[in-house]
Amino acid sequence: MAYNNKYNGGFEVNNKVKAGPGPGLIAIEGGTFVMGGSLNQDLGYEFDNVRRRVTVASFYMDETEVANVDWLEYLHWIRRSYPTDAEYYYNALPDTLVWRQPLSYNEPYVNNYLRHPAFQDYPVVGVTWEQANDYCAWRTDRVNEEILRRDGYLMDYKTLAGGGKGGAPATATASADPFNTDIYLNGQFRGEGIDGKKMKKDLNPNAAAGGATTGKSGPVRPVRLEDGVLKQPYRLPTEAEWEYAALALAGNTEYENIADGRIYPWNGLGVRSPKKRTQGMILANFKRGEGDNMGTGGYLNDKADITGPVRNYVPNDFGLYNMAGNVNEWTADVYRKLSFEDFSDFNPFRGNEFVNKRLSDREKGLYAKDKYGRPIKDAAKSGKKQKWSEMQSDVASVDSTSLAGKPYKPDFRGHLDTVNTSLYGTTTLVNDRSRVYKGGSWNDRAYWLNPATRRFMQQDETSAEMGFRSAMTLVGAPEIISKGKPQFTQGKSKAKSK
Repeated sequence: MAYNNKYNGGFEVNNKVKAGPGPGLIAIEGGTFVMGGSLNQDLGYEFDNVRRRVTVASFYMDETEVANVDWLEYLHWIRRSYPTDAEYYYNALPDTLVWRQPLSYNEPYVNNYLRHPAFQDYPVVGVTWEQANDYCAWRTDRVNEEILRRDGYLMDYKTLAGGGKGGAPATATASADPFNTDIYLNGQFRGEGIDGKKMKKDLNPNAAAGGATTGKSGPVRPVRLEDGVLKQPYRLPTEAEWEYAALALAGNTEYENIADGRIYPWNGLGVRSPKKRTQGMILANFKRGEGDNMGTGGYLNDKADITGPVRNYVPNDFGLYNMAGNVNEWTADVYRKLSFEDFSDFNPFRGNEFVNKRLSDREKGLYAKDKYGRPIKDAAKSGKKQKWSEMQSDVASVDSTSLAGKPYKPDFRGHLDTVNTSLYGTTTLVNDRSRVYKGGSWNDRAYWLNPATRRFMQQDETSAEMGFRSAMTLVGAPEIISKGKPQFTQGKSKAKSK
């Protein structure tokens, strides 16, 4: 039957599209590389990133580290959306006390670093791994909301604020919660004061006619994932993605041959620029030696005493700034010394914890929401789709609104990690809350600028040397630029229906 025909059932098929990156992101074409291969010396004899070949799928990554101005926008949104919720705002604040040192006069940074405009384009620090993940979730919703309001699928911001006809702010009768991507895709964010004037036509013959607010005579519907309009979630990059993006060996590659390896995000064995105009200048923000954070007065070599602007120095061959130095960066991975023995060779990542969205109404398929309008997620009880009978028995054995159970953790960390923590702090500092960070910082020596070095910190800890950048999954074909490269012609089906 013909697609997109409202008279034969209305099955909709959109034109095949390849979504571009979200705001702030750069496309990183994936491929195979030797993870740990750039580490030419192991000063600590850690042996925690032994060479092994892996494949990283194409993805998107922030051009720069997340800056103070980005975080202040996040805080502004919280204060504007929840003016009476002091706890929400307080929990999102970075720990600016990371600058305090009892034998160092860093007190001015405590109040100034985050908020003073002189530091607005400096990387945000004092942020936990958990706060970084919360920011990524918030950023996803704001970007998707902007797309939907800009294109008329949701009421535009001007009308919503009362700047349109009539002058009064719109009243949302269907939901008083802020926009959330998952709730919207489940059909729980629509109605008067929410729907836009350019919603998509609903070709389902069973659909009800659209209301007056849509400006359409026929039935309309919200955007679906199948429409290809919304962006994938922002998230922290995996350790493998981060290392691959930092090396940027694509810049040394021709016809699948890598001409030269790297030990830094740039070519050569040194940390100084070989180019005539900038010869001798240091290529990253790091600590050259004890007591030397910026060079000699009158000729400050790396131009930074603590952190520096997120677009300082020369970007690597993927166009990413400060993939060495400035601040260390959180990755998504749980740290294990022997992770290289357990990793899959495609998209290696340690830390998968499967979750399900809790249902508040099983018959209608409605998600349960927390007080901020976000779906409540419970630990999945299985790594695969359950049978209908199993689903129903779970509901009867737990309660009518959730499928909460013991977390399903399929990697090799062992079941005792979440039960027996008596050894943590006694014989080991590693547990399931230990997260990998990479990159080196303004307060680190040159050794840590190597993309293969790895360290860990607890996910609820902070540091004046720790920041982050976001990533996003790329959906569709992995090749970023096809122009000038040989291609097979994609043929059309020759099958004929009778």
